[in-house]
Amino acid sequence: MGCAPLGDLFEVLPDAQAIAAIDAAYAGGIRFFDTAPWYGTGKSELRAGFGLRGKVDAVVATKVGRVLQRGGSLAPSQRWLGGLPFGVNFDYTYAGIMRSFEDSLQRLGMPKVHALAIHDLDLLYHETWEAVYARLDELDHGGGYRALRELAAAGDTVAIGAGINRTGLIPKFLERFELDYFIVAMPYTLLSQEGLAELELCHQRGVSVIIGAPFASGLLVSGSSRPATYDYAAAPPEMVEKTARLEAVCAVHQVPLPAAALQFVLAHPAVASVIPGYNSPGQAEGCLRWLTTPIAPEFWQSLREAGLIVTDAPTPA
Repeated sequence: MGCAPLGDLFEVLPDAQAIAAIDAAYAGGIRFFDTAPWYGTGKSELRAGFGLRGKVDAVVATKVGRVLQRGGSLAPSQRWLGGLPFGVNFDYTYAGIMRSFEDSLQRLGMPKVHALAIHDLDLLYHETWEAVYARLDELDHGGGYRALRELAAAGDTVAIGAGINRTGLIPKFLERFELDYFIVAMPYTLLSQEGLAELELCHQRGVSVIIGAPFASGLLVSGSSRPATYDYAAAPPEMVEKTARLEAVCAVHQVPLPAAALQFVLAHPAVASVIPGYNSPGQAEGCLRWLTTPIAPEFWQSLREAGLIVTDAPTPA
């Protein structure tokens, strides 16, 4: 379960609905829950911690690289419809990583987490390569990566990784840091496989991949006939048109489009998990159904023949 929606991403949620979504996911067998300080500027972590209290076999991941403060350089209104009234400062230094981690533990109400990712050190939030390199230097020479290794060595986390939204960053990270996993949000979905080469690199290096935004932030669930989001903004016409073409193949084979979206990304051998975001029990139950919907091999071949997925993208058996 990806917990970004619990930070009031597309709508302001009642607390009870957010907790009910966690409960439904857990009841359905979901055990991996991914959150971050950025999601609702703290609200997602608070809700995840409350909802997971007592669920001792839950595997919890959060992220570092942003410190929440009164004020801050990035206001929450730039992404979240609701959330908490804190601003955000990027900080990939030793002190920043440690501060972010300690604050997350208190919001979660947990003494440790299972996985910890460097968050959004990419071209979506740091808009030039110069800015990205400066932040990578901060992580490297400013001690942020050393902080992560110390936390892992102390048993405060098990795995360390990085969450990215754009291609080009995975090779840069692997040149400089030893990581266990990447969260890849948007570069590898049923609508776009531009990140395939980087997933192959991860597979070669023994680094796991977790797929975020498997529905491309909404379009692959909403479909082409309703207003939808793609990459967390209004879906562009070319992606709406491609979705309509996917829907036509799905109709022939009687496959729900969201089921194809979830099962497609899981087929790559580097992918360890997929973290769709949902904000209600009904959405959680829908995702669980789509994960187990039977899809014949002929469906994937039809997508290839129509040029809707790249030829060398792995597909489910």
